[in-house]
Amino acid sequence: MMNISFASIDPFVSILFGILILIFPKFLNYLIAFYLILAGLLGLGVLGG
Repeated sequence: MMNISFASIDPFVSILFGILILIFPKFLNYLIAFYLILAGLLGLGVLGG
């Protein structure tokens, strides 16, 4: 089973959110909020076991 860490997910999430912001600029605040929550949870070890 592959071990996925925050360091390996971060660049992909950044690219995905960048593309989404270009396509849907109205959702910028929601995407940033979701990204920060996800980064915080992964950093605390709440997600990803």
